[in-house]
Amino acid sequence: MIVSPLEEYTHRQAARAAALARLARLDARISHGRLAIVASIALCAGLAFRGHLSIWLIALPVIAFVAVAVWHDRVLRAADCMTRAVAFFDHGIARLEDRWHAIGDTGARFLDEDHLYARDLDLFGPSSLFQLLSCARTHLGEDLLARWLTSPASLPIVRLRQDAIAELRSDLDFREALATAGGASRDIDTVALSAWASVSAAPESVGLRLAVVVLAIVIIATGIWWAIGGPVAPVVIAILLKMVLTRPSRKRVARVVRGVEMPLRQLDILADTLALIEKGRFRSPRLAAIQSEMMSQGIVPSDAIHRLKHLADLLDWRRNAIFAPISAAVSWPLHIASAIESWRREFGGKVLAWLSAVAEYEALSSFAAYAYEHPEDPFPEFLGDGPARFEGTRLGHPLVPAARMVRNDVFFTTQVRLLIVSGSNMSGKSTLLRTVGLNVVLAMAGAPVRAERLAMTPLSVGATLHVHDSLQAGRSRFYAEISRIRAIVDLTGKRPEPIFLLDELFQGTNSHDRKIGAEALLNSLVERGAIGLTTTHDLALTAIADQSGGRVVNVHFEDQLQAGELVFDYRMKPGPVTHSNALALMRAVGLPVEELLAGD
Repeated sequence: MIVSPLEEYTHRQAARAAALARLARLDARISHGRLAIVASIALCAGLAFRGHLSIWLIALPVIAFVAVAVWHDRVLRAADCMTRAVAFFDHGIARLEDRWHAIGDTGARFLDEDHLYARDLDLFGPSSLFQLLSCARTHLGEDLLARWLTSPASLPIVRLRQDAIAELRSDLDFREALATAGGASRDIDTVALSAWASVSAAPESVGLRLAVVVLAIVIIATGIWWAIGGPVAPVVIAILLKMVLTRPSRKRVARVVRGVEMPLRQLDILADTLALIEKGRFRSPRLAAIQSEMMSQGIVPSDAIHRLKHLADLLDWRRNAIFAPISAAVSWPLHIASAIESWRREFGGKVLAWLSAVAEYEALSSFAAYAYEHPEDPFPEFLGDGPARFEGTRLGHPLVPAARMVRNDVFFTTQVRLLIVSGSNMSGKSTLLRTVGLNVVLAMAGAPVRAERLAMTPLSVGATLHVHDSLQAGRSRFYAEISRIRAIVDLTGKRPEPIFLLDELFQGTNSHDRKIGAEALLNSLVERGAIGLTTTHDLALTAIADQSGGRVVNVHFEDQLQAGELVFDYRMKPGPVTHSNALALMRAVGLPVEELLAGD
């Protein structure tokens, strides 16, 4: 029986929610049990003080308390994991039901106004492709996913990613484990951790640490001597001597402590994620290669991170009110900070490689989730060498809900190199350009595409759907447009070859110059081997097709006026458009069109 992604997600979400409820009830019972054990310890202590009970019997409830505390910690960690799992499947269900626009990171920080297509195709920001795709929990994972979306990969790398995504697509258990590693801990700032790890380490000398330990023993011994009636001078001298000995390192230790506190928080995620990758049995070459590279130096990364996490926990002991006097007496921060520095000297140079491995698994898992949730979306077929080609059957826009999405066929063959798209306002011209562009972006990142079939040569995208003026930069819209077009022209003659998506060329100039400039540009791009689409309201531009020998084809979108309302079917049709809806739209918003026409 074939189970749909929505059914599988719903089933697993319900199971994880039920498990979380059971763990919550167990947590409450254990908490009450711990209180009862504490009360029994107090009772036994009171009876022992009065001589009614042997003092050694207090050890029994103490041992019980420790055992229950360990058990309670495991229950809490399991509950954290279930909390994360519930959220993981909630987000998946939201994506499948087209409610994903309010969840997840929008990736707005990756927006670059000068990028050739990022803003034009809604790669980042609210309701963007990044927001739809990203399942990454680390900053480096998000950075890598953004880089894949903005930089087309070489064909060998694309094929490796396709194999990896295909394997992860069917391994929902692994993707769930990757998303829940570390429980409900906050996502780790891997950028801060990698920056900390790359700094040269400076552990304290062994001699200083040994001297401090000796003085700590002396302080404790002389303190006990003083408490039972001995002189106070020895303990004071020992304390003063330790203060003098550790003074030169005090600032250095404080700097180390401040430097590690932020990046070493929430290391559970990283340790659990590395352990998950280490234990995996992967068939695809890229997944296996990442795993092999990560462990190539005979080091188990998760063990090393667990050691660092243990040191970070020990450093936090100094804040415990009961332990604080002991911490001060033995210079606890000095020893732990030095141990952390020794760890950094041994493993710091390897941390970035471990984090990069986690980031790549996260990016691949993000695409795998998209592939799983869209089982009808195929991987593109890549054609051999030769002129740029793009043959898309029933292409759809990845960000448009399936219930409203209208599919169209778009073909660029060795003969057809340019589509001039004319049509009414709001009829779907710009959406078609974005549909083509987003599918090229997905294909060149290694992901499935929203189509029934897509065969293409490797392509790079250049677009002018969202260029605008900039008051701060002193740049007009026309200047911004021609600067972007210059960058697109520069892509020609390079690999991968460009596919251009030009929206209403040269709107910032007069109709005479616009027609001449647009014709010259489009003919030049075609002559240079590029393929692409351009939209236009200027029907004079559609005449290019008449002299192109079949290289340029006119297509259009149209509307119908039904019961006083404009109706669009968003289906691409052959030939140029034959009418406009501009006046109808003006009437729809209440402009006095009839009066203006009468005045003429």
